[in-house]
Amino acid sequence: MSGVLDDYLVDPEVSLLDKIRIQAQVLVPVLRALRTELGKDRADAVVKQALRAWSKQLFTSIAEGIEGSPRHKWAAIQKVFGDVSGREVEFAIKRHDKEALDIDVTRCCFAEFFRALDEPELGALLVCAADLDIAAVGADDVSLDRVQTIMQGAPSCTFRYRFAPR
Repeated sequence: MSGVLDDYLVDPEVSLLDKIRIQAQVLVPVLRALRTELGKDRADAVVKQALRAWSKQLFTSIAEGIEGSPRHKWAAIQKVFGDVSGREVEFAIKRHDKEALDIDVTRCCFAEFFRALDEPELGALLVCAADLDIAAVGADDVSLDRVQTIMQGAPSCTFRYRFAPR
């Protein structure tokens, strides 16, 4: 199952944080140039639209390669993505049963990196939005409510997954 995210990770030997740093080396100068040309609001909107479309398509494509129900597809991606991103965060599982999975992330190296760049919005698009797209793979079987993130200045990220009855 470790190959589930190969298209996303490109090289599984490179940590997700290093991959994100490489992406930022290119995206930050491009984003800042676009802001100069188009203004902050328009440039941010263009980049947001492009990155959200990319992420949604990526995780939809990954899910198409996994057999089973939407919840099984979500679980397969979530496990691998959790294993990969878990190296870069500190978290506590608050609840885990057949109805729900509640996780609080209390430290996030991705947020620290993007906040140091003064680009937390870009970090939210590259890192945090992936969680929403992975949850969307679960269709009606999985929902995610995340009220706050460290990337956006909160003390923790609150992941509240709910599962439809089987």
